[in-house]
Amino acid sequence: MSELSKRQAIMEGPKAAWAGGLTLFAGLMLGLVGALEFFQGLSAVLNDDVFVRAPNYVFAFDLTAWGWIHMFIGVAAVVVAFAIFTIRTWGLIAGMVIAALSVVANFLFVPQSNWWALVMIGLSVAVLWALSEVISENRQLSRL
Repeated sequence: MSELSKRQAIMEGPKAAWAGGLTLFAGLMLGLVGALEFFQGLSAVLNDDVFVRAPNYVFAFDLTAWGWIHMFIGVAAVVVAFAIFTIRTWGLIAGMVIAALSVVANFLFVPQSNWWALVMIGLSVAVLWALSEVISENRQLSRL
């Protein structure tokens, strides 16, 4: 089997469809995570009383500061989601970084909004998984 026929078999086979579906899933989920992060941050900035204040918490930032952190992550996630839709390599890597930042920020935010933070962590982990699979598939294709 020639090199060209190997590449065509991979590009047209089920793995290519799987990778394309995962790319779409990762982009959509990162966009969703970004929008939810933004609105979570916006609610913390506009009305501090929305979230419960945890007494004696090690990472006790002002809720307005947490709001700006979540808004920044949200905007960055939406921008990177568009890069993922265009299958930019930097978008795939930046998506993993943004999803990891979202996991850390929401983990530290658990005392203020425990169930919502756990949902956001789960969505971000799904993005990390999907992007790591896409990057792995791209590496396998580049070896041929």
